Formats: sequence, structure tokens, C-alpha cells
Amino acid sequence: MNQAEQVSGGREQVEQQAEKGGKQAEQQVTKPTEEVREPAAGSLSEILARAETAYSAYLEAQREVARAYRESELEAEKAYKDNEQQAKNARDASVRQALKGRDETIEKDLRAYEQAIAQSEQTYRLAKEQAEKAHKDSELRTKNTCDEGIRQALKAYEDTLSQAWKKREETVGQAWKIYAKETG
Repeated sequence: MNQAEQVSGGREQVEQQAEKGGKQAEQQVTKPTEEVREPAAGSLSEILARAETAYSAYLEAQREVARAYRESELEAEKAYKDNEQQAKNARDASVRQALKGRDETIEKDLRAYEQAIAQSEQTYRLAKEQAEKAHKDSELRTKNTCDEGIRQALKAYEDTLSQAWKKREETVGQAWKIYAKETG
């Protein structure tokens, strides 16, 4: 039942009570004595005044109830808005935290990547230096081995030539000795 229906229903009740009070007052007025007429007239006025006061109180109570409902509605609306704002704040904080965590993780991964690249480059440089050193050492050893082989070959050649020269000298010396004995 809305407020207009309640007000309308309240008026009807007041009017019905006034009619009953009016009929009672008429019944009392029809009595021949004067004393009854005055109290009846006073009673009717009094009843109407009470009815008007009651009706005014009723209307004021209706307005109070409407104000209370409106205040309750406004408080519920405010509570909803507060909860909505808190939910938005919590959501925004969660999103900010998630983005911050993502950024920190990406930054950490980037640092790890750069460190791994730097270590790989250093390992590569060291391996390259070691390979170059091993190559130079191997080349030097090979050169030394070759030089030693050449020295030995030259020495063997010289020894062989020297022995061959000695043998030739001996052979030529013997041949001249034999020739000198035979010719002489």
C-alpha cells in the first residue's frame, strides 16, 4: 500500500468515526433536556478536534515513516557506494601489485639474461684465448720438432758426407798407394 492509499484510508477512517460521533451526537441532541445538548455539542466539537489532531498526527507519522525509509535508502545507497569504492580500490591495488610483480620479474629475468650473455662471452673469450695459445704452442712445438728434425737430418747428412769423404780419402789414398807401387 503506498502513501497516498494510506492517507486516503486514514481519511476514510476519520470520516467514519466522525459520522459515528455525529450520529451519537444527534441522538443526544434529540433528547429534550438542555444539559445533554451542551455536552453533546461539546462532545462533537471535542471528537472532531481529536479526530483532526489524530489525523494530523497520523499524517505526520506517515511523513516520519517516509523520511525514515528515505534515510534508510540513502544510507543503503551510501553503504553500497562505499563498498563499491572499497572494491574498486582493492581491485586497483591488486592490479598495481600484479603489474609491479610482472615488471620486477621481467627486470630480474633481463638481468639474468644479460649476466648469462656476459658469462658466455667471457667463457668464449677464455676458450678462444686458450685455443689460440694451444695453437701457438702446437705450432711452436711443431716448428721446434721440424727444426730439430732438420738439424738432425743436416747433422746426419754432414756426418754421412764426412764419413763418405773420409772413405773417399782412404780409398783414393789406397788407390794412389797401389798405383804408386805398381808404377814405381
